Amino acid sequence: MKYNILFGGKAGQGANILTHILAESLAEEGYHVFYYRDYKSLIRGGHGFNVLTFSDKPVHSNESKMDVLVALDEETINLHKKELKKEGVIIEGKHENMYFAGRMYKALGIDFSLLDKKLKELRRYEENLKQAKEGYNSQKKGFEIVKIKKEKRDFLSGSIAITEGAIKSGIDCYYAYPMTPATAVLEHLAQKQKEHGHLTLELENEIAVANAGCGSAITGAKTMIGTSGGGFALMTEALSMCGVAEIPLVFYLAQRAGPASGVATYTAQADLHMARHAGHGEFPRVVLASGDPTETQEITSQAFYLSQKYSCPSIILSDKHLAESYYTSKRKPIITKVGNLTKFGRYNSYEKDSKTGSATEDAEIIKKNVEERKKKWENLKKECEKFNGYKIYGKKDSKNCIVFWGSTKGAILDSIEGLDVCAIQILYIEPFPRKVQKILENKKKIISIENNATGQLCDVIREHTGILISDKNKILRYDARPFLCDELKKEIERKLK
Repeated sequence: MKYNILFGGKAGQGANILTHILAESLAEEGYHVFYYRDYKSLIRGGHGFNVLTFSDKPVHSNESKMDVLVALDEETINLHKKELKKEGVIIEGKHENMYFAGRMYKALGIDFSLLDKKLKELRRYEENLKQAKEGYNSQKKGFEIVKIKKEKRDFLSGSIAITEGAIKSGIDCYYAYPMTPATAVLEHLAQKQKEHGHLTLELENEIAVANAGCGSAITGAKTMIGTSGGGFALMTEALSMCGVAEIPLVFYLAQRAGPASGVATYTAQADLHMARHAGHGEFPRVVLASGDPTETQEITSQAFYLSQKYSCPSIILSDKHLAESYYTSKRKPIITKVGNLTKFGRYNSYEKDSKTGSATEDAEIIKKNVEERKKKWENLKKECEKFNGYKIYGKKDSKNCIVFWGSTKGAILDSIEGLDVCAIQILYIEPFPRKVQKILENKKKIISIENNATGQLCDVIREHTGILISDKNKILRYDARPFLCDELKKEIERKLK
């Protein structure tokens, strides 16, 4: 059993909260749930929609065809009726969003008490309750839903996962300037700062953010800063400063479609090379990319640990799709313990004389400092081998192989079921996991799947392994939308022929 439900309406009509409370209740009832948000850069008006997929089996992505269309306005029907299955159902009417919540709870066989519980967490309880009861009582026909055993699962977004991972790592300071899709982490950490004792601060721009981060981290405070692509571009001088001054600063880079301001509320994986090469000069860094919220918590703790131990910057790569989508997960994250590992000397910046701390132009001292950074890089690479730098899914012995990174994981896991293929997820972009080369050398066909136009992971793989993935074996989506599992499965099947 699997259902795909689209909730659509104008910005401000409440399609998002409607989706969220229903998704939470389905998760509490024991179902596997995933939902994605699609919205424009508008506070009111325009058109936005959410797609909720739930099943009695694990689900990590959406499909292209809908079972139910919940339309809060006429435009939703006009825009999305072509996506409705032949036997699909449209639920419409000139009502408030909680009226539709009532109808959906009734249609899905969820007890009204669960909806009432959710309504008490919102404003305008009496008004919402009246609407919800009206909708619940008006819905006569239910859907064929398989009842399953209730199991406790986490239900969270990538942004909440970053927040939880940072708090579990003992974060002291978080600085950011609001920039979609990174802003949610700023909001979540601000809400939790009194409870957990960390400082969350919004500054005037990303240059101020990066320099404040350097200032906090160099004093020993566990510090993270967050932004998207355009903001990260402004932070690159400070990133280089972290490299030479040995500052353990964690960067959270939530990608969106670019270049420049790009498409602010949509997704992409186009900043991989920027994360790897940003900042002038040569210095060690860690670049990590997770594929779901559980992994996100894990790599966030690893980013803090590695930064602290090796006094270097770490970059956590996410994107709009992972940051703002919600997933259920039964597996608990494995959090790496992060102590105050960095030992700061009196002098911690510039090419310096280690005895006096004075800036120097002496060739021998400059050479020595460069070699110390190279040695640190080698030690860092050995340390990273202790973690899962890659994961393998599907038929591990298959001669056909998919390589991917980041948020494409969900659609790939859902699409490879029943196919003669294995899928390798790269979590450690830098340092690149050395064991991947031997695995790929034993594969007959290698397919890359990415949300960018050039196949940036293919470049990384060729750089580190010498293995070339041809353009004909790349499945690339670059319209700022995520992959849908049913469409992706057809693409993979074509590549396997």
